[in-house]
Amino acid sequence: MNPDLDRLHPYPFEKLTNLKAGIEVPQNLSPISLGIGEPKHPSPGFVKQVIADNLDKLANYPTTKGTDELRQAIAGWATRRFELASGTLTPQHHIVPVNGTREGIFSLVQSVVDSSRPATVVSPNPFYQVYEGAAFLAGATPHYLPCDAANSFIPDFAQVPASVWKDCQILFLCSPGNPSGSVMPRETLTQVIELADRHDFIIASDECYSELYPDESRPPEGLLQTCAAIGRNDFARCIVFHSLSKRSNLPGLRSGFVAGDAEILKGYLKYRTYHGCAMPIHNQLASIAAWNDEDHVRENRAAYRAKFEAVVPILRQVMNVDFPDAGFYLWPEAPMDDETFARELSAQQNVHVLPGRYLSRTVDGHNPGENRVRMALVASIEECVEAANRIVTFVKANKA
Repeated sequence: MNPDLDRLHPYPFEKLTNLKAGIEVPQNLSPISLGIGEPKHPSPGFVKQVIADNLDKLANYPTTKGTDELRQAIAGWATRRFELASGTLTPQHHIVPVNGTREGIFSLVQSVVDSSRPATVVSPNPFYQVYEGAAFLAGATPHYLPCDAANSFIPDFAQVPASVWKDCQILFLCSPGNPSGSVMPRETLTQVIELADRHDFIIASDECYSELYPDESRPPEGLLQTCAAIGRNDFARCIVFHSLSKRSNLPGLRSGFVAGDAEILKGYLKYRTYHGCAMPIHNQLASIAAWNDEDHVRENRAAYRAKFEAVVPILRQVMNVDFPDAGFYLWPEAPMDDETFARELSAQQNVHVLPGRYLSRTVDGHNPGENRVRMALVASIEECVEAANRIVTFVKANKA
């Protein structure tokens, strides 16, 4: 077996299962899960219809690069959404469809890391666990940048030693952030691009929450958008990941894309032809329909907006919690140890959240997720409100 498999940590939800082993939840309270970021809003009916109408495409092998029509739809959407100069993000050279961002992130790291020399993958902390696992299995070493309330949950890149940048091959960004929902401003993204040029590393920006934001007039900026704003129309050293999972409530479709630097994507596509992970044709056709429609996305945002507006005031009775810049998570301070909070909340109220430390690593004695919990407002608004009220009851009953 690959010895690097032994470097992988248990996934956060495996830790959560172990934490709750042996508890007995109250049978008079229905379970409400705020722990897993799995969208629960209805998938668009027109997308499901496209799949139903094209099941005959199961008889055809899909190509790794995807159809021209899919890449054109993606290029059109990204150009509109991120205000790119016309014709700079080309379907032929700057886009590769992937089976969701997890698969795309993992495979990109395998294809670009050069393990014949010192290789560091720099990541925010807390972070999406695939950043770390992909680094380990590519023969690289992760380096974690703390994201605390003091820096608005955005890494302080100016404080990173030059010795870290020296061996950095990939820097992961996550904006809007998981779990904080913080959005990186253009100034920070420009700073990161300058660092990549100076130290010759790839910026890999995970933007899978970019379409969930509260103000219709202020969508989050993306990395390619910053490139366009500063005249970097070749997107050099810049790669972004997008997905239909959160945007369109289609986590089971496993559809997303990687876009950016054409030279990087040329090698990445070569890797994928051997990797064997082409998107099924009926999924590609469904994806075209989803990328070409914004009405369902606006409805999705409105549903999340209503939940945040209902839930946050309730939780503020007993917790320090803020509205996120974007995304569908809350990242409040727990009024007790985060593991104790999660376990006892399950045991006493049948409401399930994720301890913040499970999304982070302890570095120099500090874990940025400790004593915070992640709450995903993915359930119905009625369930989210009920969960918030149960949390208030729980905290009041367990005050020291």
